[in-house]
Amino acid sequence: MIQIKKFTFNPFQENSYLLINEKEECIVVDPGCFNSSEEKTLTNYIQDQGLTPIKLINTHFHIDHVLGNDFVSKTYNLPITAYKSQIDMVAMALRSAEMYRIPYKPSPEPTEFLEEGDSINFGDSNLKVLFVPGHAPDHIVLFSEEENIMIGGDVLFKGSIGRTDLPGGNHHDLIDNIENKIFTLPETIKVYSGHGPETTIGEEKRTNPFFK
Repeated sequence: MIQIKKFTFNPFQENSYLLINEKEECIVVDPGCFNSSEEKTLTNYIQDQGLTPIKLINTHFHIDHVLGNDFVSKTYNLPITAYKSQIDMVAMALRSAEMYRIPYKPSPEPTEFLEEGDSINFGDSNLKVLFVPGHAPDHIVLFSEEENIMIGGDVLFKGSIGRTDLPGGNHHDLIDNIENKIFTLPETIKVYSGHGPETTIGEEKRTNPFFK
């Protein structure tokens, strides 16, 4: 069974996640830690729990989700795993950091890639990959029907959706992907979003104002 630990990091209040299996292995998803205090919060938890990081996955490459990529990758000798976009999202993240004037050690280039339909074996569990562009052109989500969970990045929030006014964003695509890929999954799936509190697919189908 997968356990999920959430950390809220950086000025954007981004949710970074550890997915933890029964073997005390963990997957780091969207590490947003951007200063030494936040880095220590993450590494102390991993050490105190006796965890072994085995993978670093980015749901997408917006700056708030990759601020800790360099640190986590080098600390645990992990390659960056992400979707291979036609747009140079690594360069875009660097430009965003310069625009917002926040400290950023540039992320290593991804060297392992996920596509829709891929499966990630994780101990006794399995995570599936959906490609859901709209908020970002490289956006994926990870989900498990058996575990009843989704790591949703910035696709779907409690009562909202990801913004689509950033480079590569597309409002129509985001709405279409949520309706035809996310909302077709079981309503009981708990969605762990990139910002804010958790929600469920059923709750958003019933109450999200973007789908009324």
